[in-house]
Amino acid sequence: MTRFHLVGSGILALGLGLSGTPCLAEDALPPGTPPAPDAQALITPEVVAAVKTLLEQPVTVISINASNASHASIDQAGIDKLDNEWKTEAKAEAQPLIAELLSSPLSTYLLYLQSRSAGLYTEMFVMDDKGLNVGQGSVTSDYWQGDEAKYQKTFLVGPDAVFVDKPEFDGDTKTWRIQFDFTLTDPASGKPIGAAAIEVNATELERRKALAM
Repeated sequence: MTRFHLVGSGILALGLGLSGTPCLAEDALPPGTPPAPDAQALITPEVVAAVKTLLEQPVTVISINASNASHASIDQAGIDKLDNEWKTEAKAEAQPLIAELLSSPLSTYLLYLQSRSAGLYTEMFVMDDKGLNVGQGSVTSDYWQGDEAKYQKTFLVGPDAVFVDKPEFDGDTKTWRIQFDFTLTDPASGKPIGAAAIEVNATELERRKALAM
């Protein structure tokens, strides 16, 4: 896990690429695949700080705090029920839970951020203090992230925690992807309230860095 104390600002225009295709492990890469990028060199504290600035806005804070209040007394059985409901809806025509979340102000804002970034952000979503989704720019495979590193290595660690995952190759778009995750705080109090997961088109980020964009 990588932890940053974030200062300054960085690349504000990162991107869109919602292929939804699975990434390939390094031992399954096709011949001629470009080498994996250096995740630590690409996902700098400045890049993370820039995304945090975009996300720690009133719409995010209000949405997470409302979700935290709504789920304050939920137990694991309740979490599992919601997660299973989400997974069932993802394969069905009727999707009330998914539709409700995707139409929320926070999801609309995340979709806007992805769209305006023009090719670099491939996924963005926000979790509450239980690891339950609060907003997302596209449909995720599950509703609860509490059993995954994106939550366990951020929110459970502290307000400054950042986790940068290994690069993975997307076989359909022929691009490398890197996911990075960080704790979200209430700017007024500095208290951790949730976490965010961002997947970046690392191939595009390398190109932009090379061109000093």
